[in-house]
Amino acid sequence: MKIVVIGTGYVGLVSGTCFAEEGNTVICVDIDEDKVSRMQNGQMPIYEPGLEVLFHRNIQEQRLSFTTNLKAGIQGAEIIFLALPTPPGSDGSADLSYVLGMAEELGPMLEEYVVIVDKSTVPVGTAEKVRAKIAASSKVDFDVVSNPEFLREGFAVADFMRPDRIVVGSSSERADKLMERLYLPFVRTGNPILFMSERSAEMTKYAANAILATRLSFMNEIANMCEYVGADVDSVRLGVGHDPRIGKRFLFPGIGYGGSCFPKDVAALKYMGGQEGYHFRVLEAVEQVNEYQKTRLFEKITRHYKGDLRDRVFALWGLSFKPDTDDIREAPSLAIIEQLTSAGAKVVGYDPVAIPNVKRQRGDNPNLSFSSNPYDALGGADALLIATEWGEFKTPDFRKIKQYLKKPVIFDGRNVFSLDEMKEQGFKYYSIGRPVV
Repeated sequence: MKIVVIGTGYVGLVSGTCFAEEGNTVICVDIDEDKVSRMQNGQMPIYEPGLEVLFHRNIQEQRLSFTTNLKAGIQGAEIIFLALPTPPGSDGSADLSYVLGMAEELGPMLEEYVVIVDKSTVPVGTAEKVRAKIAASSKVDFDVVSNPEFLREGFAVADFMRPDRIVVGSSSERADKLMERLYLPFVRTGNPILFMSERSAEMTKYAANAILATRLSFMNEIANMCEYVGADVDSVRLGVGHDPRIGKRFLFPGIGYGGSCFPKDVAALKYMGGQEGYHFRVLEAVEQVNEYQKTRLFEKITRHYKGDLRDRVFALWGLSFKPDTDDIREAPSLAIIEQLTSAGAKVVGYDPVAIPNVKRQRGDNPNLSFSSNPYDALGGADALLIATEWGEFKTPDFRKIKQYLKKPVIFDGRNVFSLDEMKEQGFKYYSIGRPVV
């Protein structure tokens, strides 16, 4: 099939590359000339494990190409995916200007029947708005479909190539057949393609992310309570996670969720509720807990140093919002940096891939510097802080850590180390929802 993906952000590039990997001819369209030029020359614009191999292979096999020419790019396309940004407004609403602007632009360019797919996360009712924008100027038949993505950053290739389900929102049998033909190679093991209305598909995406965010905030509340009553949240997590009604995933406490999806989608769903006259009480609490959780490590640090952080130096391991990505959107590490430097402390940050992004956003902070090596970041620091559970942090050289730090103190926002190990190694150790060592 000939597929066009408009927008080469995280979702667009992963989708386009993976569709090409299954033998389709894919053209990715973007208005950023420099970015398109770099991709044409084989340069990956994002970090995502496993994607680069597929990216290069499909460019070489001439199944994947890039252009800024929208009209030429969509010629002969059977399906056009809109993978455009929907940034949040200050009130939580999703900005649809990119999606609707593209729909308006596409209308007069269509020369034959095509399926237009909303791949972006969009509010309920967007498919109808896109359909109306295109219909106002199109002279040919077309269908608009909602096909939300469920990609986890760091696992996006596996999630796309072996999805646990495909959700398609459509009111057209013709469009259904094309979408089924496209996705059948991805569900050969029997996982379902779920057909439903456009509005139901749009709501499914928000509901999924809101449930996961709620689990995280709830578990963070349990962790905080564990500290009050002297329980160990690791034991509690295992105790409830083995209940098949609950399951083991998204029960790890920490210092709050971040990224491009959970914060934005929770806010958008809450806003949609308000527009309809419905007050999302649970989601309001989810947001409040998450914002509070981003202060937990700072609270522990302040208490340990009796409120005086001036001129203290802290090594911060992990800057991305989660491991295996360079995404720092809504990352708890950024909140920690702001809290500490505002209190007069200095922060030396290390991350395997996210440092360039933090430099672009926070490079003007005079109390923030960076290290290209995790151990070098420790030199002369008062304590080590952990904000992201990268694999390389899980089994470090503890002798080196003690050697480089002024005192053996660790504040772990992701519960990376076991309490027994910290006792054996002789660290003063603070974590989330567990006893202090």
